[in-house]
Amino acid sequence: MNTCPFCKGTVEEKNIEHIHRWGDELYLFEDVRAEVCKQCGEAFLFPATLKAIDTIIREKPKTERIKCIPVISMAENAAA
Repeated sequence: MNTCPFCKGTVEEKNIEHIHRWGDELYLFEDVRAEVCKQCGEAFLFPATLKAIDTIIREKPKTERIKCIPVISMAENAAA
């Protein structure tokens, strides 16, 4: 992919962090090769990468570490 389908910016290949939802669980993958728009920052994962991520999660991987993610309800913080 040469240009972003959303903003038409230039896309480059680079390593990113990717948060992947699997049911009610979230997984953070590091060093994921993706195409990233230089203008808007949208990341596009390769089909083979997504397939590999799904395979890894199905195999119940040993996690390297756990990070806490704050949860904030917008219903309680919505401006009137």
